[in-house]
Amino acid sequence: MAAVKRTAKLERVTKETAVTVEVNIDGSGNTAVNTSIPFIDHLVTSIGKHSMMDITLTGKSSDGILHHLAEDVAIALSQAIDKALGDRSRITRFGSAMVPMDESLAYSAIDLVKRQFHKIELKLVRDSIEGLPREDLEHFVRSLMQNLNACTHVIVEYGDNDHHKVEAALKAFAVALRAASGIDSKREGVPSTKGAM
Repeated sequence: MAAVKRTAKLERVTKETAVTVEVNIDGSGNTAVNTSIPFIDHLVTSIGKHSMMDITLTGKSSDGILHHLAEDVAIALSQAIDKALGDRSRITRFGSAMVPMDESLAYSAIDLVKRQFHKIELKLVRDSIEGLPREDLEHFVRSLMQNLNACTHVIVEYGDNDHHKVEAALKAFAVALRAASGIDSKREGVPSTKGAM
């Protein structure tokens, strides 16, 4: 059976932003990310590296509002991943991971069923992290999970440094996503008793 390429390209253009993203689920973690928001670039790069997904992403603001750009980058990335997963035939479907980052510990669990649900607990306390307002960073993570078309839990168990907390959380998400999206060589069709995702 020939392998189906699990790739997607997506453009999201609004009056506020222009985001272009390409993903390859079966890549090797190569990334090229430029949104003009350094911490968002760092987090998207970490997602690619630890999910072993290739991500090429550019994001430009038309209105100069950080909130809009962070949101649209997250939406476009998740929708591209969803598109690349296709009908989700032969995937493992479930994945989980626990990731430490110095004093912080986070875990994530994912079910790539096509039913959206998300539970996020980042436990951030500072008003801004790496120049990005906390509410915008929280909204970036929430938008990422809301648009994945999956059941996703991302929880920071504990930590003192907010940078470490959110980075551990998204690395845990990436590792869990890698496991859930992996091809199961023993499986035919979609991994559901319903026969559909």
